[in-house]
Amino acid sequence: MKKKYIISVDLGGTKILSALIDNENNIISRLKVETAKDEGVIGLVKSIANSVNSLTVENNLTSADIKAVCLGVPGAVNPLTGVIEIAPNLGIENFNIKEELYKEISIPVLIENDVNLAGLGIKKFELNDNVKNMLVVFVGTGIGSALFFEGKIYRGSSFYAGEIGHIKVSPKGEISGDSKSLSFEQLASRTAIVKEIKKDLKKGKKSLLKEFKSNKKTLKSKALANAIKKKDPLAIKHITNASKIIGSVLGSLTTFLNVDTIILGGGVIEAMNDFMMPIIKKNFNKTVIDACGKEVQIFETKLGDDAALYGGVALAEEFI
Repeated sequence: MKKKYIISVDLGGTKILSALIDNENNIISRLKVETAKDEGVIGLVKSIANSVNSLTVENNLTSADIKAVCLGVPGAVNPLTGVIEIAPNLGIENFNIKEELYKEISIPVLIENDVNLAGLGIKKFELNDNVKNMLVVFVGTGIGSALFFEGKIYRGSSFYAGEIGHIKVSPKGEISGDSKSLSFEQLASRTAIVKEIKKDLKKGKKSLLKEFKSNKKTLKSKALANAIKKKDPLAIKHITNASKIIGSVLGSLTTFLNVDTIILGGGVIEAMNDFMMPIIKKNFNKTVIDACGKEVQIFETKLGDDAALYGGVALAEEFI
């Protein structure tokens, strides 16, 4: 009997989102659990395995019914060997998750960078494969991207393509060669935004976010979005600054890459798209060379968290 299902797993810095998908590309069931970073890499593998097993058991299936587990990882990965070269937000380096996970679940495992996986899902299910040169950028705990040229994903010579979060950037969003410059994600990710807000809160600045002054209290995108809606000056200040940097970096990259489509996603964009996008586009237009920028479409993905889940379908089609 032909195997009818895949399980897609989006391994994030704070959560593991898994989904059972049938051969007609319907998401049958979902499961979200916290990322067990404190339990080490083997604990992380066991958490993923438990998610996979839960989805199969809850849907009266066995591992024999699943043709592949497609795993998106926030870092540089080699999809051919299954090795995570480095995933800084998870504290993983040079680890073959494909082999270790297979020991737990006995199902073929495919791995991909998480934003590459989301990009594959967006290209196939949101854009119906009707895109030529595209940059996909997700802004969340960190910042990652995926590149598509001539309709095909570009992974790079050593599978590091798209590590946009580590580009050195000045505080004004200019791509910089200065060794003292911070990385893109150190300036414009949710982690960066929250760090600056908490710094101001400790200085005594007034804000609706004062309850998050303590480092023990997590400030997430939803709370930031609520503060923006209530016109909190501290939230407006730092999210505006991050949006300007994002726009400027995208403008410079478009001048270099000459893409025709830029898709934005991730928790920060999803929560605050209406506020951020006009600022991003304005600073994009200030930075990009007119000849490169005038035809570029920039918009938010409508798939949200499902982008990476659907990307598992495209990944399975490529490698199985």
